Order: sequence, then structure tokens, then C-alpha cells
Amino acid sequence: MTEDVSASNPPDLEVESQISDQDQENSSPSEETLADDSGDNQELSSNSESNKQLLDNDARLEQLEREHETLKSQYMRIAADFDNFRKRQTRDQDDLKLQLTCNTLSEILPVVDNFERARQQINPEGEEALALHRNYQNLYKQLVDVLKKLGVAPMRVVGQSFDPTLHEALLREPSETMSEDIILEELVRGYHLNGRVLRHAQVKVSMGPGPKDDLKEQTIDEENQLNKNHDSESPE
Repeated sequence: MTEDVSASNPPDLEVESQISDQDQENSSPSEETLADDSGDNQELSSNSESNKQLLDNDARLEQLEREHETLKSQYMRIAADFDNFRKRQTRDQDDLKLQLTCNTLSEILPVVDNFERARQQINPEGEEALALHRNYQNLYKQLVDVLKKLGVAPMRVVGQSFDPTLHEALLREPSETMSEDIILEELVRGYHLNGRVLRHAQVKVSMGPGPKDDLKEQTIDEENQLNKNHDSESPE
């Protein structure tokens, strides 16, 4: 009895084996299809991420370019402001230096005036006086040379037209030889400092011939008229 049962079992095993093989064959195409679909999805996802990354890079680059232009504009404006500030500081320093120089030289000019007045009034006699006068002249020359090196130059005003930006009129008088507003005499010498007025010249200005000629002619006419009247009234 045992041998019959064992002999009948192998056919059943073969059937089950065939069924199992058929199941594997039926199932394998589905797994391959799923694998292909998964690969396509991964590829699409990868392409999408790559496109998104490119767009993000472009946007970031555009933002960086805008920031660069903004910073460049700010830098140019700051550089221009600093250059203007530097020029203004230099100009202010030059003006301050010139003002200090003018103030100092203005204090020295009266000493020069006294030297010139003394030179005009002194009339040395004798060797000792002449030696003193020469020493005095050398000292005055040294002072003038120093002023020249600093850019100080005297004005030449006699015979020039009066200019209120250069001259200060202290006196006005009629003149038979000079027309109106012509400088007749320099009372106090004026000076320039590198083309700028250091001290205005104090001058005497002509008023022109004035009404003298008309008054003289009128007086002569009156005298002639009186003479005519006197002749007509005298007895024959």
C-alpha cells in the first residue's frame, strides 16, 4: 500500500511545478513594465529639477547683476562726493592761507610807507649822514625784495581812470589839464598780492575843468554890457 501512494505523488508535483512556472512567466512582464515606468518618472523628475535649478540660477544671476549695478552707482556717487570734498578743502585751505598772508602783509605795509616818507624827507649832508642813509636804503631794499618774493607789487595810479575796486578817493579837485575821474595824485600807495588787491590806493581825483570857463565868459559879457550902457549914458 505504501508504494502505490508514493508512486502516485510525482505527477501531482509536476502539475504544481508547471503551474508555478506559468505564474512566474505571467508575473514577469508586469515587473518589467513597472520598472520602465519608474525609470521614466525618475528621468522626468530629474529633468524638472534640472530646469528648476537653471531658472533659479538665472534669477540669482539677475539679482546679483542688479545688486552690482546698485553698488557701482553708490561707489561712483561716494567717489564724486569725496573728490568734491577734497577740492573744497584744498580751496578753503588756499583761501585761508592767502587771508593770513594778506593780514600779515597789511601790518607790514605801514612800515614800508614810513620808509618811503623818510627817504623823501631826508637830505643827508656829510659822509657820516651819507653812510647812514646808504645803510637805511639797503635795509629798505631788503624789505622790498622780500615783499616782491611774496608776490607783492605796488600800484601805478597817477594818470589812470578812477576805479573803486582799486582806488579810494580821499580828495576831489578841479583840474585844467585832466578830465573828470582821472587820478591826479597818489596819497597812499596801493598794493597787489598775486593779482589780488592787498590795499586800495588812496588818491586825489580830478573833477575836470568845472564851471570856471563859463563863469569867466559870463563875467566878461557883463563887463562889456556895463561899458556899453556907460557909453550910451555919457553926454556928447
